Amino acid sequence: MNIVAKSTSLAPLLKSTTVISNGLQPVIGTGVVLKSKIVCKPGVSRLVSESLQETLITGSLRVSSGIGGSKTATSLLFYYISCINRIYSHYNFDYIIVCPVLSMNFLASLLATQRRLAHTDVQWPDFTDYRHDAVKNPTTKSKESSVSRKSFTYVTTAATGVTMVYGVKTIVHNLVASLSASADVLALAKIEVKLDSIPEGKNAVFKWRGKPLFVRHRTQKEIDKEAQVNVSSLRDPEADADRVQKSEWLVVLGVCTHLGCVPIANAGDFGGYYCPCHGSHYDASGRIRKGPAPLNLEVPPHEFVEGDILVVG
Repeated sequence: MNIVAKSTSLAPLLKSTTVISNGLQPVIGTGVVLKSKIVCKPGVSRLVSESLQETLITGSLRVSSGIGGSKTATSLLFYYISCINRIYSHYNFDYIIVCPVLSMNFLASLLATQRRLAHTDVQWPDFTDYRHDAVKNPTTKSKESSVSRKSFTYVTTAATGVTMVYGVKTIVHNLVASLSASADVLALAKIEVKLDSIPEGKNAVFKWRGKPLFVRHRTQKEIDKEAQVNVSSLRDPEADADRVQKSEWLVVLGVCTHLGCVPIANAGDFGGYYCPCHGSHYDASGRIRKGPAPLNLEVPPHEFVEGDILVVG
């Protein structure tokens, strides 16, 4: 026990080696050995579609297993794997399939893809019935008949557009005419004004067709003043003689041409009418002289009968 316990102290002294020296020196040759060059054929084979078709199995396969058939099945399986490895190495893949199950599945899909043929039983759609007669012939260029075809389309579109515009115009005209007052109502929409009741220099207001009517008895001074106005300087050029039938009587509608307000008579910078809404000034002839109004006061249809009777409408 003491020797065994103290075996650790003897371990450096008890060493063995597997090299046994026989006392001989190694022989070193100084001559040159001539060897013939062996040329190996390159193992690279070009894999194109034709060679792949020849390499892959395209017919029906039968694999048997059991006594005497296991070797055949194993060889056939490794043949599948080698085919797949050649294909993967041709496309520079970084890995090689070694799993038999994956190799069989990939080979089955590859065989189906390689043997896929073009469909010959599918009929191409025929749009001849929808084509123009000028482009049904496949041997002629469609550019030769493009001008006539475009002209026909343009003429048809223009004719259809004009017809629709006239139709819409007729419908709108009939609709507006149905909403407007009838002829018998307009015939009754007349008023008679006795002029002897209006003193000189005054303006009388009447109601005509729901609008204010101004009848102004002008003085000779106003008549002369309005006749001397330069027509070219007016915003809405119109001579005083064209707006009155009798120089001493002015008949206008009391509606401002700006936004429809009622002007005030005998007011404004020109002594005619003044619109307090936006500051439009009219002269004694009803012409716009200052302010935002664009047009002169409207002169309604009127006539003088029996001397002192005015009929408006």
